[in-house]
Amino acid sequence: MYGGDEVSAIVIDLGSHTCKAGYAGEDAPKAVFPSVVGCTDEMDVDDTTSTEKNSGSAGEAKSNAKTLDSDKGKGKRKLYVGSQALGFRRDNMEVLSPIKDGVVVDWDMVDSIWDHAFRECLLIDPQEHPMLLAEPSSNSQQQRERTAEIMFEKYKVPALFLAKNAVLTSFASGRATSLVVDSGGGSTTVAPVHDGYVLQKAVVSSPVGGEFLTDCLLKSLESKGIKIMPRYSFKRKEIRPGEFQIVELDFPNTTESYKLYSQRVIASDIKECVCRAPDTPYDESAYSNIPMTPYELPDGQTIEIGADRFKIPDVLFNPSLVQTIPGMESFTETARSVQGLPHMVIESINKCDVDIRRELFSSILLAGGTASMQQLKERLEKDLLEESPQAARVKVLASGNATERRFSVWIGGSILASLGSFQQMWFSKSEYEEHGASYIQRKCP
Repeated sequence: MYGGDEVSAIVIDLGSHTCKAGYAGEDAPKAVFPSVVGCTDEMDVDDTTSTEKNSGSAGEAKSNAKTLDSDKGKGKRKLYVGSQALGFRRDNMEVLSPIKDGVVVDWDMVDSIWDHAFRECLLIDPQEHPMLLAEPSSNSQQQRERTAEIMFEKYKVPALFLAKNAVLTSFASGRATSLVVDSGGGSTTVAPVHDGYVLQKAVVSSPVGGEFLTDCLLKSLESKGIKIMPRYSFKRKEIRPGEFQIVELDFPNTTESYKLYSQRVIASDIKECVCRAPDTPYDESAYSNIPMTPYELPDGQTIEIGADRFKIPDVLFNPSLVQTIPGMESFTETARSVQGLPHMVIESINKCDVDIRRELFSSILLAGGTASMQQLKERLEKDLLEESPQAARVKVLASGNATERRFSVWIGGSILASLGSFQQMWFSKSEYEEHGASYIQRKCP
């Protein structure tokens, strides 16, 4: 039993775009940082160690990062985690993501992300806190066992629980049964939850998420001749008070992936500021004379964004729009097989048992960062009303404030881990030592 007030559980939701970590029982995560990792080969860096000897903090950071390296034939890699470490441009630093299609492909990086969350963000010793981790509905047994192994063997946590994203979102809104539409950075997943369990056979997902929309916006702006200069590629010089001149800086050794990462940071901010889902399906002629919205880029140039404000979000509802965006040709193949949001919802509900369909139609929950886009809820509700059977009462529920919508998975985890009745559900270290990692399948359905 780990209940009681002294020890609070730690809740971590490692998404495809950001990692959220914090204490159970609180209403928002303490730490939110990108779940991509900067990575340099140690071979190139060896000559800089002598200069870093004198500055203590850099030396400590260096030794700290060294411990994260695995010697599994990947050479010596040095990993940089957190928005500050990534915001600093380094020669030959690649920006890589440990997660592909919702599944972890590089455990090394995940390890360094967890380490960053515990040691640098929350400043805790993982040995003293039970851990509740959110996992995608598509997680395989192998993935879960690996998670348990790392948590118990490396971090020596006293107890662990893995909960499905959709279930946590459902709990966050106080329901045991609902249809969760989770639109995050890397993908959009529609998962029905019944009495606190995900109905696996009816889960539908698509690769169109926030990052995909950001890329669409980036390409669309580039095709109009707007060049987004990453933050590191210029410095602003004040000529007269209040007047700035931009001096371009040249860094030949910057990797393509870091440049793209820096541009995406800016593009995703543009997207969050100006984009909103259109009320009716996007139509080139209807939106051609729409008023422009200004946006000031970091380098001081102000750009005007017109039809793209509506066109980019509409890709969620109608993926075939991608074909009209210059530079996104590589995705036209995927776009054909991908369905829009309303169709995914209907397909998922139709795969469920007849008896619960009505209940699912009347509690459709929106979760994730992309789902907190303006007007998205209204548009989804409208489209579903047109597509759904007459008897169904369609109700799309989304929390009023964007923070709750963005972090609904984390908030659900926070609620769950702080319930008194949940304390007997933990998969404890002693059980792990007795039954091994595979026991997680029995403890965390």
